[in-house]
Amino acid sequence: MSLKDVKIKIRAISKIHQVTKAMEAVSAVKMRRSQAVAIEMRPFALHAVGLLRRLTQLGTTKNHPLVKAHNEKRNELMIVITSDRGLAGSLNNYVLKAAHDHLVKKGWDKKKDHVSIITIGKKGHEYFEKRGYVVIQHLEKWGEGVPMGDPSALAEMLIKDYTREMYDRVMLVYGNFESTFSQKPVVRRLLPISFAAVDELIEGIVPARGKYSELRNDTKGDANIEYLFEPNARAVLDELLPYLIGVLLYHAVLQANASEHSARMVAMKSASDRARDLTRELTLVFNKERQTSITAEVSEITSGIEAMR
Repeated sequence: MSLKDVKIKIRAISKIHQVTKAMEAVSAVKMRRSQAVAIEMRPFALHAVGLLRRLTQLGTTKNHPLVKAHNEKRNELMIVITSDRGLAGSLNNYVLKAAHDHLVKKGWDKKKDHVSIITIGKKGHEYFEKRGYVVIQHLEKWGEGVPMGDPSALAEMLIKDYTREMYDRVMLVYGNFESTFSQKPVVRRLLPISFAAVDELIEGIVPARGKYSELRNDTKGDANIEYLFEPNARAVLDELLPYLIGVLLYHAVLQANASEHSARMVAMKSASDRARDLTRELTLVFNKERQTSITAEVSEITSGIEAMR
């Protein structure tokens, strides 16, 4: 390899290092933003679940259409949240594998059973389209700064379809943010809604490790508050449950976004570190080659002088 070729490679890798370093910084900011929005939801979720428990104690939730399980008709809707872009390590592959494993575990046959899929993100849409599954809706550009209104509108549609018994259950598949270096794919039931789902929501809002993890011990809700329900408890429940379902969906989107940005940040950091190491290695090669070239030139000059004597 000539000195010119080595110099060109060093320049190209240095430019790549600048790009990956910038992407790492941007992803870190976006990850923290998604985390902060999720943390802001936590007080509402804590009080909402306390209110839901109180309504359950009164027997209000019994036979509610959003709590009651349907007769098994093998109709399932699965919402799969992936990223629109790549360069996020193996996160999308893990999420899609979790979705595929769920379908296999349940014994779903895309040709015989009614398995409908809503994809949020290009990667999931491409995956299921290629495999012949029924993708009834595809949503994009939810990867950052998604307003609460978008998931709420989707939640309204899901509630309407579920109460019409179009589906036995609605499942969520997404990457759950545990820490900056750990994202775990999860499969959770959205409908019919359950205490377990809401408890998982509250637990999942706070990461297991790192920033905000100390909030896991703060579980103060409204256990000591007495409520007067107007006009009645059932009317309050009818308003509360759709809000909770919207929050569950919004939380899943925020978790998926935080996972995507953290995975991309880690991938870009790895790429930046490798680019820096390659630059050092090539610089060493360049210096050695240059030293060899200079030594050869000096030797030639010395030999020429000796020959002239």
